[in-house]
Amino acid sequence: MSKGMYVAVAVGLVVGNMAPPAAAAATVLRCDTYVHAQDRDLGIASCTNPTGQTWRFRAVVVCGRAPDVVGEWVTLAPGASGESRGYCGGIFTSGVGAVGVDERIV
Repeated sequence: MSKGMYVAVAVGLVVGNMAPPAAAAATVLRCDTYVHAQDRDLGIASCTNPTGQTWRFRAVVVCGRAPDVVGEWVTLAPGASGESRGYCGGIFTSGVGAVGVDERIV
């Protein structure tokens, strides 16, 4: 067997023994996430609560080379809407790379 074949077999064994990734939790709130049009350091999550229960959420902002940030918690009654913002600051920021939502039932 050639050296290349050993490498292929070893990789196959490692991959075969790995656990499958966990399924992502389904989101409950209806949210839009975006970067502010005039300020590339400001990430925004705008959410509506379509359920019959009270929920809270916050923006989770990825800031490139600077530390990531989270916005303030916003509590939404059934049918309500709200917005959470996170600002990437400091001299190392390269602006908002992504915006996500952290949501929890109250």
